[in-house]
Amino acid sequence: MKILYLIPARGGSKGLLKKNIKLLHNKPLLHYSIDFARKFTTDDNICLSTDNKEIIDCAKDINLEVEFIRPKHLASETADTIGVINHAIKHYEAKGIFYELVILLQPTTPFRKKEHLVEMIDSWENNLELLVSVKEAHDSPYFNLFEENDAQELVRIKDAIVSRRQDAPKVYAYNGSIYIFNIKSLKSKSISDFKKIKKYVMTNPVFSIDIDTHFDWLIAETVIKNQLI
Repeated sequence: MKILYLIPARGGSKGLLKKNIKLLHNKPLLHYSIDFARKFTTDDNICLSTDNKEIIDCAKDINLEVEFIRPKHLASETADTIGVINHAIKHYEAKGIFYELVILLQPTTPFRKKEHLVEMIDSWENNLELLVSVKEAHDSPYFNLFEENDAQELVRIKDAIVSRRQDAPKVYAYNGSIYIFNIKSLKSKSISDFKKIKKYVMTNPVFSIDIDTHFDWLIAETVIKNQLI
């Protein structure tokens, strides 16, 4: 299978200013994902999709060339992931390069093990639309997750009689670390319409750290300082 490794890193970041190029243990956050992709492929199959010159320069510091600049309409807070991915795919197809899978590596989840992706690629099934890394969610729609009704009263999302969280069915949340997409599916439908999705569970919470705020950053720094990976 021909695989594109896509790292999406837009310049705008309100939660943590310039987080993609911010130094985490003397290394820009962006470099963690680039270095991880380089364990699997050569640079011609690694795509950094960004709208920001500082991020481009940060990639060039470790000799990764950026193929294109992401257009502004795909770099806003409301831009969806599928648009970013398809924009990158079209760029390569215009050059006569056709990929079967795209592996999305978000810079904001810097902690990954090589064995994670090896196992995910080995378990890929041709009829899948998405294979995604997940964590087992602590909160449950069967137990302690609610929504408001018209009277602003809290109503459990799942109608079930569960008195202990341990008795509720297991639920999972995307942890943001690794996504493997079937490109054929991406071209024909939105991600919300995917039906054939399978999970890869990461049990160690370290690998589910997703940096969006200063608090998240402090947690990531603590992980490195205490050699928890």
